[in-house]
Amino acid sequence: MKKINLRKHFNTSFGRKTVTVIMAMLVWLGAGDRCFGQYLHTQGKQIVDGQGREVILRGMGLGGWMLQEGYMLETSSFANSQYQIRAKIEDLIGESNTNAFYDAWLANHCTKRDIDSLAAWGFNSVRLPMHYNLFTLPVEKEPVAGQNTWLDKGFTMVDNLLKWCAANKIYLILDLHAAPGGQGNDAAISDYDKTKPSLWQNEENQQKTVALWRKLAERYANEPWMGGYDLINETNWNFTPDGHKNGCGETNNAPLRKLFTDITTAIRQVDKHHIIYIEGNCWANNHTGLWPASDNNLVLSFHKYWNNNDQASLQGMLSLRDQYNVPLWLGESGENSNVWFRNAIGLMEENKIGWAWWPMKKIASVVNPLTVVKNDGYAQLLNYWKNGGTRPTAEFAQKALMQLAENLKIENNIYRKDVIDAMFRQVRDASTTLPFKKHVVPGIVQAADYDLGRVNKAYFDTDTANYRVTTGNFAAWNNGWNYRNDGVDIQASSDTDTNGNGYNIGWTADGEWLQYTVNVESSATYEITVRYAAVADGAKIKLVVDGADASAVTALPASGGNQTWTSKTIPDVALRKGVRKIRLVFEKGGANIGYLKFALSKRRTP
Repeated sequence: MKKINLRKHFNTSFGRKTVTVIMAMLVWLGAGDRCFGQYLHTQGKQIVDGQGREVILRGMGLGGWMLQEGYMLETSSFANSQYQIRAKIEDLIGESNTNAFYDAWLANHCTKRDIDSLAAWGFNSVRLPMHYNLFTLPVEKEPVAGQNTWLDKGFTMVDNLLKWCAANKIYLILDLHAAPGGQGNDAAISDYDKTKPSLWQNEENQQKTVALWRKLAERYANEPWMGGYDLINETNWNFTPDGHKNGCGETNNAPLRKLFTDITTAIRQVDKHHIIYIEGNCWANNHTGLWPASDNNLVLSFHKYWNNNDQASLQGMLSLRDQYNVPLWLGESGENSNVWFRNAIGLMEENKIGWAWWPMKKIASVVNPLTVVKNDGYAQLLNYWKNGGTRPTAEFAQKALMQLAENLKIENNIYRKDVIDAMFRQVRDASTTLPFKKHVVPGIVQAADYDLGRVNKAYFDTDTANYRVTTGNFAAWNNGWNYRNDGVDIQASSDTDTNGNGYNIGWTADGEWLQYTVNVESSATYEITVRYAAVADGAKIKLVVDGADASAVTALPASGGNQTWTSKTIPDVALRKGVRKIRLVFEKGGANIGYLKFALSKRRTP
């Protein structure tokens, strides 16, 4: 068959300018087909990609980046919303220096390296909580009332984030966390200033919200790694006079439905491809009156915190999924123990529900994949703001805040591998434990470095998670709030012994235990020195190796205080060469444990 040179043929028949346009259109259409094939969309109760393959979203929320909440900065007792936090800062260092601090905050909190890390850990999506004021002016500051001034800052940040996500082949979901005016009485969530009209009390705020979403959708309509639009985060507002102030008793939600409809209409004028995620009232969970909806590419989003992880806790949402034939998405969850994380994610996976955890990083916390180190200068500012006293100089305060901004960078964060292990490997693997660190015998094993794994496999503890929404009572899982996020109590230790690592196991109870995977270099008998502290007599421990008792029950007499440290030696414990699972069992609780030191006994076994 004779080959035809299309470009030459078209040049002859139609002219060079016309052919250039035609060829460009053919290329665009071909690229468009490939591009559109990657869009997420709904198919009945599933979220699928362009090839119709089901996608379970496994995401992380970037809370604290574009919108600060007081609890993340330890300011909630005196400045809970971002505008209050900013006012405290500006009072100390002035407007210009405050602007410099926020520029550094926004530049450092999330970078390409953060997104690369999320992808490496196993996440396939990112939820971005946005503050509207990075994209447009507040209505009261608009030069012309009713018009919208667009700001480059927010759009550029989203552009960069989307580029990082696309490079890692993970989806970006935009979440309007702080809508114009603020959408809820829980003010810190949306930076709501109660001295000004809320989103629901001002038509201009609502119009600006619609315009912002149209602007975003127009900008990202053809982006295949844009995972969709989460329209309004956690509305918590009583539309009914004298109703529950957070909207939990609303039986209509008509204003919320109307605004969702207006936003959806505006988005579909410029973007017919991307998913729209709908959150209910009452912190996303009251969907009464919002369904059914006319758009055919919607996902019902709900949030889940501090309740039981059983089918009953999910049944209400499952019923809505069946009734309206829409996919479900757990758009926000977290702020609990590794045990709760593993069980909640396992429950979602069993029910084919995608999820997004909250948040990626936070100051001085163990519950997130990344911890932002609280520098001494910032700690002093917190103390001043809370308790008063000598006012810090502007120079000191600025230096402290800029150091905090520097600490936001992922290379300066503390990585909590136990959190990631619980969210991914432990969901799939019910029985295997892995070493938290490499342990070699002879040598020292830090008590806090017990194995990675599920409760009852890597450790046993009597308190493992917070279920206060179900029980009505808060329960701490790690009373020391240090080092790890399991149901093991770990505290900072004041022991001056150089063999310690600065932490100890505390609040020990009868029957609790910790397991360590160790590499025994030679078959021998060992003497094991236990570094401990105890207020009173009565604590007793024993060692179990590979499921068999390896020592007698050993008493740990009172040392004089829970940070008054001493040592007890357990003699002649036989260990065979190879990888061994050693359990430290608390026959009777009451002692704090710093470390175990394994040394060859004078009497060696063959």
